[in-house]
Amino acid sequence: MATSSFISSLPSFQISISKKKKVSTKIMAVMTPQTSNRKPSTTGSVKSGMTMTEKIFARASERTQLSPGENVWVNVDMLMTHDVCGPGAIGVFKKEFGDDAKVWDREKVVLIPDHYIFTSDERANRNVAILRDFANEQNIKYFYDITDRGDFKANPDYKGVCHIALAQEGHCRPGEILVGTDSHTCTAGAFGQFATGIGNTDAGFVLGTGKLLLKVPPTLRFVLDGEMPDYLLAKDLILQIIGEISVSGATYKAMEFVGTTIENLSMEERMTLCNMVVEAGGKNGIVPADATTFKYLEDKTSQSYEPVYSDAQAGYLAEYRIDVTKLEPLVAKPHSPDNRGLARECKDVKLDRVYIGSCTGGKTEDFVAAAKLLLASGDKVKVPTFIVPATQKVWMDLYTLPVPGSGGKTCSQIFEQAGCDSPRSPSCGACVGGPLDTYARMNEPQVCLSTTNRNFPGRMGHKEGQIYLASPYTAAASALTGFVTDPREFLH
Repeated sequence: MATSSFISSLPSFQISISKKKKVSTKIMAVMTPQTSNRKPSTTGSVKSGMTMTEKIFARASERTQLSPGENVWVNVDMLMTHDVCGPGAIGVFKKEFGDDAKVWDREKVVLIPDHYIFTSDERANRNVAILRDFANEQNIKYFYDITDRGDFKANPDYKGVCHIALAQEGHCRPGEILVGTDSHTCTAGAFGQFATGIGNTDAGFVLGTGKLLLKVPPTLRFVLDGEMPDYLLAKDLILQIIGEISVSGATYKAMEFVGTTIENLSMEERMTLCNMVVEAGGKNGIVPADATTFKYLEDKTSQSYEPVYSDAQAGYLAEYRIDVTKLEPLVAKPHSPDNRGLARECKDVKLDRVYIGSCTGGKTEDFVAAAKLLLASGDKVKVPTFIVPATQKVWMDLYTLPVPGSGGKTCSQIFEQAGCDSPRSPSCGACVGGPLDTYARMNEPQVCLSTTNRNFPGRMGHKEGQIYLASPYTAAASALTGFVTDPREFLH
């Protein structure tokens, strides 16, 4: 292996990439392997090492050996769909399998309304009704319904954002295959499983058969080492990686995260990391399951699971080594998640609003991070600051869990004292724009700093709006000044 080191365009970041010689030739060979008359199963005891993703595919396809580029039928462990894509997937299922057909396994389908919920839009409301009718018809075990949109707390079954609810309700388990009709289904890779977004047609087929034809992706390995500086969060790590490899740098590739930094991340931070691999084009993100994973799952699931780990001799398309101690707080400038910039270099960008929420930045620890910074400053925010918890459990945490070092204050109390909007009903909210009456939707061409995952034109509403993506620390710091602000100004 030839190893080369270089300094990126950002002076704060140092990365080394290891690849085999004649890079372009090798990459093509992995992506499009030559057809061989000898199948892996006929090679006797001579077998190549496999990555985590390859092992999960092998198990799910009942194969002993797989290589990147092979197409295999896999048995799906869990299918998730929500109110936006569920009706379409259900329509495909009924068209192809018949109006009276039954799903392959009613306990392996999860229906989660979460996108366009708190709105008077009749078509959005109809979508939830379609999920409800299907759940009743099929006797789906896991349907997290909402009927009273005026008070989400009156709906004990309602959860909120699907990707966080999947984890909180115990549907994410190491070694399994989870697919969902949402591109950020890759979030669940934090649990050491293969998780990816699929289209409505594929979902309709899975509903009827429990199987899916998938191509084995090659794997990019990211080794993150060093103690995480106290002003960084996982959002900074993934923005750095996306900025380095671009929004197409991992197209149909697995992104495997290892190293001492990863080992010390909480489950929620690992979820943030895996959540945005799709912003680099990734097929899936994956973190090896460990004691942190098993501890999180203790009170979440009673089902057995079997973790898998990459072999020492596994083949990788490329390996990236990152010293996190050299990193600084980042933002992704409009209009792409790979438009990376240092927060301190964007200090002249005036903001109209700050948004903290979504599957990426609306978890309990995200709000605790924002609250800690606001508490440290003792100041009030200078721009409207919207707080949208991902799930009903997160909402409860904001009102009940004391923030460390606060003398017993909760996130909600700190947000109120700082002048933020009170936490609103848990949902995807304005991250994906939504109907015009969606809370915090950008209905004017404003500049917003957000803890969400995408900043394309029109993503949060108005097509002329500008969105800066950042961590909860940077979001809170920027809310206090009204400009994009490096959180170190308040944390140190």
